Amino acid sequence: MQSEGLSIRRVQAKRDFMEFIKFPWLVYRNDPRWVPPLIVERKEFLDRKKNPFFKHAEVVFYLAERNGRTVGRIAGIVNHNHVEYHQEKAGFFGLFECVNDYEVAKALLGKVRDWLRSEGMEIMRGPANFSSNEEWGFLLEGFDSRPVIMMTYNPPYYLEFAERYGMVKAKDLYAYFIDETSYPPQRVVKMAESIRKKQNVRIRNIDMSEFEREVGGIKQIYNAAWSKNWGFVPMTDKEFDHLAKNLKQIVDPHMVFVAEAEGKPAGFSLALPDFNQVLARLNGRLFPLGILKLLWHTKIRNKIDGVRIITMGVIPEFQKRGIDTVFYVQTFNVGVKRGYRWAEMSWVLEDNTLMNRVLELLGAKLYKKYRIYEIRI
Repeated sequence: MQSEGLSIRRVQAKRDFMEFIKFPWLVYRNDPRWVPPLIVERKEFLDRKKNPFFKHAEVVFYLAERNGRTVGRIAGIVNHNHVEYHQEKAGFFGLFECVNDYEVAKALLGKVRDWLRSEGMEIMRGPANFSSNEEWGFLLEGFDSRPVIMMTYNPPYYLEFAERYGMVKAKDLYAYFIDETSYPPQRVVKMAESIRKKQNVRIRNIDMSEFEREVGGIKQIYNAAWSKNWGFVPMTDKEFDHLAKNLKQIVDPHMVFVAEAEGKPAGFSLALPDFNQVLARLNGRLFPLGILKLLWHTKIRNKIDGVRIITMGVIPEFQKRGIDTVFYVQTFNVGVKRGYRWAEMSWVLEDNTLMNRVLELLGAKLYKKYRIYEIRI
């Protein structure tokens, strides 16, 4: 039973979508570590005609109101590609935000749970915005610093609300930190060089003048390299092309690497400049002054001094040969030369023992954790 004055309504009108997008500004208005997203980007992300995710998924959006005031939001997601790929009837909740009131959270989660049940799902999992290829999980540990690009952030009470609702841990995700003073141990550098020669590995940057061709090759590596990962869903051609088009605007080509072994594509690594350092200053808007601020903090004064190593994978044929170590050493050396002072490596599954060991060997520090919850419907 909902508390007095509390109601949940489905978002359908354009005005309601703007309310959905802008609601987080209320939740985080006194939180200096929150990074406001660009409103124009969020509008495109939620646009069923522009975001190719909607071509293989059903998504509903809800707003919670109490006495005429918005107090929460949530999305319900049935990703048909996930259902087919993993052969499990798991639906998701995402884009969850609410005021510090458990009754609001309970009503929102209950609404999505009921909808997922009506769609034939047996598990509710999340948060997912919208899939494992985008933002995943509630921040569990590491509230003392801002999130980096394409990583989530939330008040600690979201964790309490999820567990109070009866949700349990499905999986934790790890984020590691390393800075310019943490040079890879000499034995690791020698190991990387030995692997290059022994495995006949060539590391190169992508050719931006052949961007479409490069994206085609990287797409195949990406879907093959992560095919066995928990929760992973291969990206469709349109999804990957859409993501590549957006990332092209902010990528540093010197920090994008393709590995070739035995003359064949073997792996891919991408370190993105942490544009959250700029977004934190724009308050969600590019106009009228946002463009000038963006140029000032990126082109005129290089204020971005860190990167997120967002993707680093090797196709099954070449896994367990140490190519990931070659990627890390290359990324560190080039990153320092490019003026980057630190890097976050995220995210890594908690039970990816090999990857976690490699990062620890490199001197990286586990500094943030994220949790994905689930509940039987």
